[in-house]
Amino acid sequence: MAADRRGELAGLVSAIQTGLEDAHAGRERALAASRRAIRASGSSIRAVHRLESERAMELLAEARAAIAEAQRAVADHPAVAYAGFVQDAEKEVAEASLVLALVRGEPLPDAAALGVEPTSWLRGLTEAASELRRHLLDRLRAGELERGAELLITMDDCYDALVTVDFPDAVTGGLRRNVDALRAVLERTRGDVTTTVLQTRLQRALEARGVTRP
Repeated sequence: MAADRRGELAGLVSAIQTGLEDAHAGRERALAASRRAIRASGSSIRAVHRLESERAMELLAEARAAIAEAQRAVADHPAVAYAGFVQDAEKEVAEASLVLALVRGEPLPDAAALGVEPTSWLRGLTEAASELRRHLLDRLRAGELERGAELLITMDDCYDALVTVDFPDAVTGGLRRNVDALRAVLERTRGDVTTTVLQTRLQRALEARGVTRP
């Protein structure tokens, strides 16, 4: 009887080990693909800031292919699929996609179009709105005040939409903290735009009077 029990236990444990080996293999593939998605997403955003739209789209396509690969690798293993690292990579892909669309003034792709979780999309939008600060400052330095003002309005619109999502962090993946951080970025950016506009107006007024600044 003891021998039978020993064999029974060995068979049961062996079956579980096989499942765990599959989950581990899927996790390793998903981790590698998620890292590629994050790298490509970051590079895509940097290309947007350099006004290299075509390159940004190429990198974004790479990122989306990588995140799809990560999702497939853990599709049969929910515990691994929702461990967090895939959702973090989804957030980065959503951010890159939304930054490109916001800067280009195009319709925003929704979560289903990007193939990401809705909460990943929301967190991606928060990060994308914050990322617009860099693009806005670049435009101000280039003397494009109207463009800077447009981007500030876009950041404001994103914040106004996100602040209406009022659910516990367990449901949203910590969205509230991200939105609070966006508010701080938005206020700093508003101050930068106001200061630049006032300085530009003063400079133009002095130039109109024939006064040159030392």
